[in-house]
Amino acid sequence: MKRIFLLAALITLVVTAAAEARVKVKGRGDAMTFDIASIPPQYHATFEMMTRKCTKCHSMQRTVVAIQTGRAPITGQIFDRQAVKAYGIKMLRKPNSDMSKQDIREVVILMNYIMDENKK
Repeated sequence: MKRIFLLAALITLVVTAAAEARVKVKGRGDAMTFDIASIPPQYHATFEMMTRKCTKCHSMQRTVVAIQTGRAPITGQIFDRQAVKAYGIKMLRKPNSDMSKQDIREVVILMNYIMDENKK
């Protein structure tokens, strides 16, 4: 009986520790986004910019789902660091994106950070 209790306690600790590392999500459907409170302050300005500019064409739900699942929700392709960079370049080339190379660079860094945190 003690072994079962210890095993259950150990599993609970491991699961809890993994959950704390993740960047939290709030909202549902098109209102889904990352919770800025779970993002370090040095990324807040970039997150605000990403939220403002990226939602011109699609909801943040698309970004959240891609990062959570590792798959782009529309194409089903793998969504990893290489894909983030490729999407950044694609967005830079869109005429209405209103994003500079520096903006894209900052968003790519932020998205890579969020992906890394969600892997923990």
